[in-house]
Amino acid sequence: MESFINDFEKFVDVNIVGYIQNLISHPFELAMFILDIVIVVFCIMKMASLIKDTRVWQLIKGIIIILIATVISGILKLTIVNFILTQFMTGFVFALVVIFQPEIRRVLEELGTGSIRKIFKLEMKDKEIRTKEQIYKVAIAAQEMSNTKTGALIVFERDIRLNDIINTGIEINAEISPQLLCNIFVTRTPLHDGAVIISNNKIAAASCMLPLSNDPSIPQELGTRHRAAIGISKESDAIVVVVSEETGKISIAKDGTLIADVKDETLKKILIKNLIVEPKENDDKKKKQLPKQVQD
Repeated sequence: MESFINDFEKFVDVNIVGYIQNLISHPFELAMFILDIVIVVFCIMKMASLIKDTRVWQLIKGIIIILIATVISGILKLTIVNFILTQFMTGFVFALVVIFQPEIRRVLEELGTGSIRKIFKLEMKDKEIRTKEQIYKVAIAAQEMSNTKTGALIVFERDIRLNDIINTGIEINAEISPQLLCNIFVTRTPLHDGAVIISNNKIAAASCMLPLSNDPSIPQELGTRHRAAIGISKESDAIVVVVSEETGKISIAKDGTLIADVKDETLKKILIKNLIVEPKENDDKKKKQLPKQVQD
């Protein structure tokens, strides 16, 4: 171990420190080195986001463990173990090409068809289209539940994260569909009591507990569901769709204010304005924008 430490210190002094000193004395090479590092880190992060939650990610974690074991066996001079692991890794590189042939082909096809723009998140228009599709699905579900007088509470997460609210419910992480939303709020089912949180165009969780508003100006006829909608919209920038169980009327809560009895087309317009149009305008005019309280 002492020999290893001495060798490592010499390597650091001669190679790393010397290389850094050389970069500092040559500004252009230093700039290119920083650019090189940024590009590599960026590519690694993008690849990690693409393979996360796939079988590729699980295998990569296994490879990392084997690499660590290989390094440790070399440090401890476990010759036989190190030899076996080294040989295994050498052959495994070729096996990866066979194992991940479908994934490699898919990536190359995407590059060939111009889908590389997705890797760099140049798909803002596609995201707007998807968000509008999800809004229409929620509107369909809200109208259906309004017709059957099924109480519902649907929260759209915006810039302020609602992880603490999501953690109070049951994680779902499912694609939005009118059928699923209607099924969640069916009376006497396990998930109907509470709110559904929509985050990143997905149903993140159901049966979530929301903070109730204690504003005395709220009409007495409004029940717990509406008070919860007003409460979360006051404490965050979320947009909340409420369906009354008593009357079947649809309402929207925003900035602590309740817009009552909205019709189908009005519901869609309000959601599109707040979830698509306003966020885009805020990004374009962020520096010129007045404080939210002043605007309201």
